[in-house]
Amino acid sequence: MSNDRLIYLPLGGAGEIGMNCYLYGYGPEGQERFIIVDLGVTFPNMDTTPGVDLIFPDISWIAERADRLDGIFITHAHEDHVGAVGHVWNRLRASVHARPFTANIATRKMEEHGLDTSVLHIAKPWPETVQAGPFSVGFLPVSHSIPESSALVIDTPAGRIVHTGDFKIDTAPVVGEPFDHAQWSEVAKPGVRALVCDSTNVFSGHPGRSESTVGPEISKLVSSLDGMVVATTFASNVARVKTLAEAGISAGRSVCLLGRAMRRMVEASVQSGVLSEFPATISPEDAREVPRESLMLIATGSQGERRAASAQLSRGKHLGLKLNDGDTFLFSSKTIPGNERDVINIMNAFSEMGVDVVDDNEGRYHVSGHANRPDLEAMHEMMQPQFVVPMHGEHRHLREHVKLADSLGRTGVLAPNGTCVSLSGNEPKVVDYVETGRTYLDGAVQIGAMDGIVRDRIRMAVNGHMVVTLIIDEDDAPLGEPWVEVIGLPEKGRSNAALAEVVEADLAQLLQRMDDKTLLDDDKLDDALKRQARQSANDEIGRKPEVTVVVSRLS
Repeated sequence: MSNDRLIYLPLGGAGEIGMNCYLYGYGPEGQERFIIVDLGVTFPNMDTTPGVDLIFPDISWIAERADRLDGIFITHAHEDHVGAVGHVWNRLRASVHARPFTANIATRKMEEHGLDTSVLHIAKPWPETVQAGPFSVGFLPVSHSIPESSALVIDTPAGRIVHTGDFKIDTAPVVGEPFDHAQWSEVAKPGVRALVCDSTNVFSGHPGRSESTVGPEISKLVSSLDGMVVATTFASNVARVKTLAEAGISAGRSVCLLGRAMRRMVEASVQSGVLSEFPATISPEDAREVPRESLMLIATGSQGERRAASAQLSRGKHLGLKLNDGDTFLFSSKTIPGNERDVINIMNAFSEMGVDVVDDNEGRYHVSGHANRPDLEAMHEMMQPQFVVPMHGEHRHLREHVKLADSLGRTGVLAPNGTCVSLSGNEPKVVDYVETGRTYLDGAVQIGAMDGIVRDRIRMAVNGHMVVTLIIDEDDAPLGEPWVEVIGLPEKGRSNAALAEVVEADLAQLLQRMDDKTLLDDDKLDDALKRQARQSANDEIGRKPEVTVVVSRLS
């Protein structure tokens, strides 16, 4: 009897929406060969990760076993699936496989980091396959909100896995391949051991809508408006970008794309053959010369990103273009949970300018790229899997998807990040737990989420900062009194005296009482000065700041 096992291990994307990274392994325990599906990022926010640029999954576990990694497979070109390739590939050094549009985006990311792009291989769609160790992997076209999205058909000696990636069942997606029921049914015929399935919209009980239903509504809206029209959507949703551009052209407006990501996605779509044509656009410089009522801008920043074009416009002006009273701003997008505050701030900024803001609360100008509950049920029915493993969702989504699978008479398994599941037997079995986490890109440096750097940054932001400087002379006695600098704290406290002066006076008294043993011990001296500085500040302003003590000893 073989002691080989087939395992599934998510390092990111299971228990959160974003930062997708999934491992599949096959072989004897401790000697498995592996493939990675997706290497994505998630985005920081000022509340929990101030100053951080990007967040990646912690790939340490598989990096330590990189000699047993047979390939990296990218399902599509959204940042939460491909965004980490350039940042972490050096630790993995395995071949990367993707379809042409995704490969175009991945190539740019690798080139930005000076990596050899010859390791990136363009895959053909199913039924073509790629052999990677014990795995045979095929890219099965599926509809989503970005071109050339693919599920993966992963054949192993232990059976077939279908990893859906992000998907919806859309037979008229405007750009990209329509969902092919016949092809998916053929894939299911040999039997599917495990369906590893998108869970994002498991709580949405209504049937999903096709991308093609959005165009007429957007065209009707744009043609009815006076003044300048600005629309924002996800830059990667080139079908929507094309729909918006066509609506502008049909309303007799010149169209201008604002934002590097928007232009890059359109260029990649044309270069890879996903888009055969795109409506003619004009440059921002030319747009400044067009009458307002004859101009439509399509801008990045649908999620309130501070540096994106939409946010720039909300702050007054971007590339010489400015919104005025009577103009209209359309959000042809859904606000991702966590981004609500930033989006509302932009909406209010436009409102203060007299700009009419149109959002998608009624579902007329945006459709999701993810399968709603009826589509998930249809996918289960098509695939008839032995097991269902929910992925791509917060914990509540995964848990609800397990309940859905169970209600349909199938075995669901809850496997958030770090849960190693054996798919070899008659029942899925949790066989191990792996420590997972996050890695931050902080400027030009990658740091661990547990390194304490961002934690200290948050503490300084919340509590303020105080620097205490003291000079000790050759006789190990204080040379003068300590002096204090305060940052991010009120200048005066309850006594109405300068905060720095109050703390300096208290520290001077402390030094007069201090014994020689403490003065000679840097650690004890540091600790005593910190305690007194924080206590003095708390007495004055009701807050204990972070304190840095600098002691200089003259020799």
